[in-house]
Amino acid sequence: MTTKIIEITADETLPIRHQVMWPNKPFDYVKLDNDNEGLHFGLYLDKELISVISLFIMDSEAQFRKFATLENYQGKGYGSILLNEIIHIADKQSLKRIWCNARRNKSQFYRKFGMEATNNIFIKGGLDYVIMERIF
Repeated sequence: MTTKIIEITADETLPIRHQVMWPNKPFDYVKLDNDNEGLHFGLYLDKELISVISLFIMDSEAQFRKFATLENYQGKGYGSILLNEIIHIADKQSLKRIWCNARRNKSQFYRKFGMEATNNIFIKGGLDYVIMERIF
């Protein structure tokens, strides 16, 4: 089995975003108003799209959003491969910071990538979030 990361369209991210992140919400709930401004990446296992992430670059920093891996493939390192690639892209572009709104129950995952929790905590859709960042 081979993995490949390629740039995809925002529309191609939507089925995985919906299925993994907010399956009980309407499909449009996983669309972002500024999806057309982002770079969207997908990790393919052979020919199947199994993990997606969207990167929004603003000045000298980037936010990644809607990072999701199909449940059957979680815990097997595929999401880590994709996130490492996004961090590499940000670093290559000489950005100063990459950040995300992390579900608090997933914050340990992001720590493995050199990301630190900030004091910014909030609730969305009944879930607790913390803003996590990595300074380059």
